[in-house]
Amino acid sequence: MNGEEVSAVLARVIERIRPDAGEVAAIRQVADRLIAAVRASGAAEPMVVGSVARSTFVKGDRDLDLFMLFPPDLSREALEEQGLGLARSLADQFAGRYQEKYAEHPYINTTIDGIDVDLVPCYRVASATAIQSAVDRTPFHTRYVISRIGNLADDVLLLKQFAKACGVYGSDQMTEGFAGYLCELLVLYYGGFLQVLTAASAWRARTVIDPEQHAARTFDEPLVVVDPVDPNRNVSASVSLSRMFEFVEMARGFLEHPGEEYFQIPGPEAISRENLVALLEVRGTCLCAVTFATPPFIEDVVVPQLRRSLEGTCNLLERSGFMINRADACMGEEQCMLLFELLTPSVARIRRHIGPPLSSRENAEKFLEKYSHPSLTVAGPYIEDGRYVVEVLRQFTTPEALLGSETLLAVSLGKHVRRSLKKGWQVSLGSDCWLEEFAQFLNAFMNASSPLVRLLRREAGRDQN
Repeated sequence: MNGEEVSAVLARVIERIRPDAGEVAAIRQVADRLIAAVRASGAAEPMVVGSVARSTFVKGDRDLDLFMLFPPDLSREALEEQGLGLARSLADQFAGRYQEKYAEHPYINTTIDGIDVDLVPCYRVASATAIQSAVDRTPFHTRYVISRIGNLADDVLLLKQFAKACGVYGSDQMTEGFAGYLCELLVLYYGGFLQVLTAASAWRARTVIDPEQHAARTFDEPLVVVDPVDPNRNVSASVSLSRMFEFVEMARGFLEHPGEEYFQIPGPEAISRENLVALLEVRGTCLCAVTFATPPFIEDVVVPQLRRSLEGTCNLLERSGFMINRADACMGEEQCMLLFELLTPSVARIRRHIGPPLSSRENAEKFLEKYSHPSLTVAGPYIEDGRYVVEVLRQFTTPEALLGSETLLAVSLGKHVRRSLKKGWQVSLGSDCWLEEFAQFLNAFMNASSPLVRLLRREAGRDQN
């Protein structure tokens, strides 16, 4: 495609994803009512933040963030008490129903006229470097972007939609991707959507972007975008190495063959039990799942603990002789799942245990004394390459026996995961791993492919039909 054809593609996408006047007016009307109510309370200063305030929300993303800025000399306890009290009164006045949610501190989530609204108390601090809680920084983000966005709002919409279609949009713990604010900063820094993709196609691990050239420290994450309002913060800290290069791959794909399909969010795909059985037969591997009740905490709390628990369980399986092809974890509404694909369904009854070299006399003698009784070994101790070696019987030879035992509770686990496991867990093999709640997760696991590969396969399938 030439430049005019690419511009035509982007124009058609913008027409589809830009909010119409009615949607903007509806959100603005709700915002104005809330702002007036906060001002009438006299307790805090209201401020709409986020993409609605910056005119960078994609059509259909009917989310409104209203911050209530309280004096900075207020104690944290008083902020929570007064802030939540005001937020509850607003929710009662305009919605009648609400949920209390928790990030660094509690806030209220409600729905008003079909719009998802977060009512968030924070401190009215003088600068982002003087914040007392993480949310205090957000008003500065809003002011920064508004003062610079100019005619680049459409470019931000394109980048957000592109990231959504890639599956890398969202800074939550499960996605590990690109936040909306990060998309805005990238467009501001590079000067447009196509410029972002051109730059990203050449990104390497540890790419550093510092819009204000004021980084106060070094950062270790794969992608570093120094917050222009806080020199100690990496805006892209949530972006994992995998999500970063999935975005890079899609950027390269679009620049090579631009098309509207790069902005189309694929529908969820779930695997059936029958297809799971068929795939396992082809692969010849052993699928093993541990499921347990989801701890009653938000995703940002539970998911990191799930990943820690997954790593600890992988270490247990490998120490016990099982070879893992891949593993992953998923937090569902009712249950969580730790999923493992093992190369074999069982291991030999015996295992080798290598002891110290005989040149280390004290340690060698202790080892010999410990394993000298024949009931403790199948063979040995014997000497091999200057070391004592024994062959002993394993306690567990199948993954279901190992993971179904109390041994699982001894591995490195997140504390909320451990509490949930202590109430009971289920170990499943093969097709029994299939649960409707995890059908999409299992599909992504069993049919793993990169975003560009998935897109190209979808397009090839359409061409054949």
